[in-house]
Amino acid sequence: MWFVLSLRVSTGCCLEKNLNRQIGYAEGMRGVRPDRKVVMMSYNLRYIQALSEKTGVFADRNEAGVRLGELLLAEELKQPLILAIPAGGVPVAISLASLLKAPLEVAVVSKITLPWDSEAGYGAVAFDGSYLLNRDLIRRVRLSEEQVKSGIIATRAKVNRRLALFRQQALRQQLDDRDLILVDDGLASGFTLQAAVAALYRAGAARLSLAVPTAHAVAAQLLAVEVDRFYCANLRGGRSYSVAAAYRSWQDVAEDAAIELLQEFCPSE
Repeated sequence: MWFVLSLRVSTGCCLEKNLNRQIGYAEGMRGVRPDRKVVMMSYNLRYIQALSEKTGVFADRNEAGVRLGELLLAEELKQPLILAIPAGGVPVAISLASLLKAPLEVAVVSKITLPWDSEAGYGAVAFDGSYLLNRDLIRRVRLSEEQVKSGIIATRAKVNRRLALFRQQALRQQLDDRDLILVDDGLASGFTLQAAVAALYRAGAARLSLAVPTAHAVAAQLLAVEVDRFYCANLRGGRSYSVAAAYRSWQDVAEDAAIELLQEFCPSE
């Protein structure tokens, strides 16, 4: 059974402070639709109650996509287009696209990582070259402006390289007048997906939803107000949250493996 969580940001002062602080220090957000601001707005977050606050709920990314499909199959979608964030979002998106019998393309976006930790990010760069920065984190870890600029340049180069690698599946179709479903394998801080959402709106998206197998509750609430629907099979909270904990089998998806999966799903393209 799935539920609709309808909340208002103003109901929790700590949550409101957290959300407003994160938005306040985010640069590059001008592409977000003006009617999607955080302040005093309500939104819908759809999730599977039986999977909430649990770990190890998915065997792998393929099963995670199937469980997401439980949330979307009941929806009345108009010409749905699945947009996968490579590389980890590709297996999830393929399972979802198969269930919905929908076309699949990729939306390349990459986090800007800390110089000393390739797993932690302080921002993200999207497929259109735009970027989003977490200025609060940058100040706390004392990154210099030169380090920040260097990180943006390196991440833009990575995004451009991936755009070339995934060129056959990159955005080609018209984005307006159809339901876009942006898919990744999980949501922690949310900056990578925020960057992708802003870039898609600038590219002409009219109806945009997010679908992730697992998400931190606060990050999910932050992003839900920026899109039409937010679908999440496994919603969890707590300071020790990690995307990998939702999966019984977890490993990075190599770019070559993601390309092979996409070619098998779209053999004629």
